[in-house]
Amino acid sequence: MVNIGTYRSRTCQGLTRRSFLRIGLAAPFALGLPETVVRAASSSAKAKSILLVWLGGGPSHLDLFDPKPKATSDYRGPFATIATRTPGVSYTELLPRLAARSDRYALIRSNINLDGGHREAGSIALTGAPGTSTSGIYPPNFGSIVARHRAAGDLPSFISLARGPVGDGVGPIQGYGGGIWGQGYDPFMISCSERGQLDLPSLKLAEGLTPARLTDRQTVLQEVDRIKRAHDSGAFDVWDHVYGKAYSLLMSREAHAALDLSREPARLRESYGYTSFGQSCLLGRRLVEAGVPYVQVNWSQFVEVFYAFSDYGWDTHADNFGLLADWHGPLLDRVLSTLIDDLQERGLFESTLLLCMGEFGRTPRINAIGSRDHWHPCYFSIWAGAGVQPGRVIGESDPRGEHPVTEPITPAMVGTTMLELAGVNSAARSELRVLEGGRVIHELL
Repeated sequence: MVNIGTYRSRTCQGLTRRSFLRIGLAAPFALGLPETVVRAASSSAKAKSILLVWLGGGPSHLDLFDPKPKATSDYRGPFATIATRTPGVSYTELLPRLAARSDRYALIRSNINLDGGHREAGSIALTGAPGTSTSGIYPPNFGSIVARHRAAGDLPSFISLARGPVGDGVGPIQGYGGGIWGQGYDPFMISCSERGQLDLPSLKLAEGLTPARLTDRQTVLQEVDRIKRAHDSGAFDVWDHVYGKAYSLLMSREAHAALDLSREPARLRESYGYTSFGQSCLLGRRLVEAGVPYVQVNWSQFVEVFYAFSDYGWDTHADNFGLLADWHGPLLDRVLSTLIDDLQERGLFESTLLLCMGEFGRTPRINAIGSRDHWHPCYFSIWAGAGVQPGRVIGESDPRGEHPVTEPITPAMVGTTMLELAGVNSAARSELRVLEGGRVIHELL
């Protein structure tokens, strides 16, 4: 039996699903997608896996990790500051658990982006560079690069946990996946509900094909023939690749075990909390433990706060302080601190790079309606594991939190550091033509 969330499937006799997959779908790149460059992980790679916690929408740096209590009232905000375990470093009162663990991770306070729009800034933050001026197509996502460099057995090498490609109400960010490399390098999407039930949004690419229908071999064969007739070869090849990964997940014991949150103790699941974000972070830990090279846990599929599916996004234009006090701050504090504890207790810190960030921060100056807007010239990121020196604070912002007074940390530097720790060294990056000339953030190591 195979269980994915509430779904059950039963094997049938005759041609096995595994055989069918090998015959018809196991070689998607032979059907027209770009050839994958699969390499063994470098023996020098400190990060066997990367776990990115993506706070889409722009979390306020002044109201979380970079408070300015001496600034004037139109900048500092309403939250008091608290001491951390790092001497001389304070957070706001919204983050008591993370303040008590500041000696376990590094904090950067001088990140910058090149754009102030969600889709553009998100694409730059996750690829390290702007898109081309003519097409708007971006370089590949950091996860796509790691996945192309390293295989992960039955599990996809790049998994993104959300209900679909992340973005805003207009549409997904361009840099969420393969970009110029094509859809064959997009992440495999898995959705995790607040109770830990899973869904595979990628299957929706084939209209009418549900997980239950995958259990019927004849139905699958008919569906493949129908799609071949209805779509051009290129579109079918992309669907074929996605279907192959989904089918492998459904049929693999290794994948099934990694995706089964019911195997976790009830006490631990309660510690993460029964929200989509909390259970997704727990699932992210299980996936890196199973050897997935790159996992992106998304706070929400959408950046806006009015999509009340489970976790609101971080685009807090109208009620920044109320939302942070009632929802965002406590939830981030609880879940991220639990994830740090969990990775450390399981001995995964040495082999896992944990990174938490959004695409930008929020305006240091409070706006006319008592909230904060987009601010890309300065924001924060959290780094832990894989050789990152804990307890360090890298970079400093000016007294009002508007701009770095130290060297700005660019998205290209973020990506270069991630790839270097994952064993994608300068020679490999040059061969792949990604982030060439990028600098590692040596202050972290």
